[in-house]
Amino acid sequence: MTTYTASWLRHTALGITTAVLISGCSTLHNASEPAPVTSADESHINLDTLYAEGKYNARGVGPTRWLADGSGYTVLESAANGGHDLVRYHPETQQRTLLVKADEVRPSANEEPLHIADYSWSEDGDKLLIFTNTKRSWRTHTLGDYWVFDLNSKRLQKLGGQAEPSTLQFAKFDPQGNRVAYVMKNNIYVEELANSRITQLTRDGNDTIVNGTFDWVNEEEFFLRDGFRWSPDGKSIAYWQLDTEGTPLFTMINNTDALYPTLKQFPYPKVGETNAAMRIGVMPASGGKTTWMKVPGDARQHYLVRMQWAGNSQQLLIQQLTRSQAVNKAYLANAKSGAVRELLQETTDSWAEYVDDVQFIDQGQAFTWLSERSGFRHIYVVQRDTGRLSTITRGNWDVIEVLQINPKTGWVYFIASPETPLERYLFRASLDGSGKLERLTPDQPGTHSYQLSADAKYAVHTFSDVNTMPVVDMISLPDHQSIRVIKDNNQAQDAFDKLKRGMFEFFQVEARDGLKLDGFLMKPADFDPNKKYPIVFYVYGEPWGQTVSNSWGGERFMFHNYLTQQGYLVASVDNRGTRSPRGFEWRRSIYKNLGVITVRDQYDALQAMLDRWAFIDANRVGIWGHSGGGSQTLNALFRYPDAYHVGMALAPVPDLTLYDTIYQERYSGLLPESAASYRETSAITHAKNLQGDLLLVHGTGDDNVHFQGSERLVNELVKHGKQFDYFAYPNRTHGIAEGEGTTQHLRTMMIEFLKQNLPLN
Repeated sequence: MTTYTASWLRHTALGITTAVLISGCSTLHNASEPAPVTSADESHINLDTLYAEGKYNARGVGPTRWLADGSGYTVLESAANGGHDLVRYHPETQQRTLLVKADEVRPSANEEPLHIADYSWSEDGDKLLIFTNTKRSWRTHTLGDYWVFDLNSKRLQKLGGQAEPSTLQFAKFDPQGNRVAYVMKNNIYVEELANSRITQLTRDGNDTIVNGTFDWVNEEEFFLRDGFRWSPDGKSIAYWQLDTEGTPLFTMINNTDALYPTLKQFPYPKVGETNAAMRIGVMPASGGKTTWMKVPGDARQHYLVRMQWAGNSQQLLIQQLTRSQAVNKAYLANAKSGAVRELLQETTDSWAEYVDDVQFIDQGQAFTWLSERSGFRHIYVVQRDTGRLSTITRGNWDVIEVLQINPKTGWVYFIASPETPLERYLFRASLDGSGKLERLTPDQPGTHSYQLSADAKYAVHTFSDVNTMPVVDMISLPDHQSIRVIKDNNQAQDAFDKLKRGMFEFFQVEARDGLKLDGFLMKPADFDPNKKYPIVFYVYGEPWGQTVSNSWGGERFMFHNYLTQQGYLVASVDNRGTRSPRGFEWRRSIYKNLGVITVRDQYDALQAMLDRWAFIDANRVGIWGHSGGGSQTLNALFRYPDAYHVGMALAPVPDLTLYDTIYQERYSGLLPESAASYRETSAITHAKNLQGDLLLVHGTGDDNVHFQGSERLVNELVKHGKQFDYFAYPNRTHGIAEGEGTTQHLRTMMIEFLKQNLPLN
């Protein structure tokens, strides 16, 4: 259920640098704006212009990379003869330099230039690693072909020898830029660039032994995909190995793509089932025996969630979570002997967070750490010899995302919002523990994101708020002065600005125990405070999402604007437990209470809003959500049937035991001791209480939240004689987006369902 995630985890493309991307965007740096669309009435949203023509689509720039030497950032630009040129821009002067022509990455004179899905640079910047011809492994495109282009010799070479197309994963240069390691069919290989000689490092990879990558559940819930690391000296490779033997196989059926149904099976551990065994080993990069790290504990009852070289080529830093995820232990492991030493641990009564933003400093004698031990998420420095922690940031606010730790300048750069959980700003703090803290973002309310250069003197900066589509510019730091606008989305913004819209406002209400909850309310353009209006709530409510923020809302926001133009009020409230930067207690308060206290907060918010605003019609209340929001929608309808009259549940988890071990056990506990809690918190237990009108929608090809759950809910509703509307999208996955016209079809269905069952008059 981690489809909708907040920006608490930073992901890097090819393990090198962070791409400059805006959600849902793939337009290249100088790609033209969409062609103007004429409409009979530009003040009203037309579903064809919204979905089929993309009139209001905000587009970004990407993939974009900062060069390690600080000489600029690189972007792809459309070439005159097809393909894309790779261009460098100087951050200060914005001087443009053509580094790689599209014609230079043609495999042959008769072939088209490579379609560059992603790329990375060797450390010296002389070689370019190109990822192309991609396809999905699990839920992301990690399979593909890799090519190396040498900027000096102009040589283009394909990696993998005679490998089948689209079978390589996670290719990356060694620190010297002379070799590339990659995964192919669950084994790790190293290829020398000078002579294309390939050395197979592991040979036991098969359907159940996985080397250098991961199974479905670890990719989805721990974001573990790339499963190996070059040592800093290039002599060794550390890697994960998984044994999925014993993990039950989930079977999916495809009824539409062939004359007869086809089946797909993959290991998927549901709550209480057997996890893959995980271990970490180190082997010579030239081939040889693996030394396994002697991390204590049952390999199937623990997770090895993070691993990296510990500031040298002799030791690893490994983070290990217990299966309940209540304890995260950090170990130093000897790469030669496998011996480990525990350095520190984070222990909670619910779940502990693993740490992505670890960097060794002070010549490797210390490393950075994030912890919630103070009650809020803050940055610390840990001494590697003693495990002693020193506080870098402090206060009753959360560090949301660490962007860069720069030992040379003595600063750590991060995103936070101490005054309000609705916005995001750039700060920096001194690494010396002095407590020095500076806010670098100017007083511009909204959401700010950054991709910093290696020296943190420049950044690609993206800004948006609820009425402003993302604007991307180059800025200097620390003064935060804009140098050049890179992408302004003026045409789409202009189309949006012409729309007839009502007031959008943020508000706060109190739950029954006095806890303040953030929300937003959208009103019709011709709003009359003396009338009664039906209201539609959008809900997510799970620990991996925040719906109320001062940021551009994309397609869903435009859909909600469409509803207000029809005459509906639209609202959303973040209940406790959502991934809002409001401290440890806020986030952990829903432990073993998903679907109970979360939906109680939603109900309390509705009651407070009815007391505050007489224009809300208490007899016409709707609610909808996707994934975890679909689950919350079901719980609202079933637990508070007198309060919610219409619900639209998309891809829900009606029975929590049907979801995967890592996500669900983290928030709901382990079986068998938490069996009663699972029954109580699952919506299906309360399905007999349905009184309102329900639309249930699911994709039959959902490999994340399985169609199986909705089928079980159907049986339960039928058993109790409950009538409802039900729609299954063949072979659509969790986002229900594949196939021409799918999104527009889904939204049209939702609109018609609302108009029929939540009438406007």
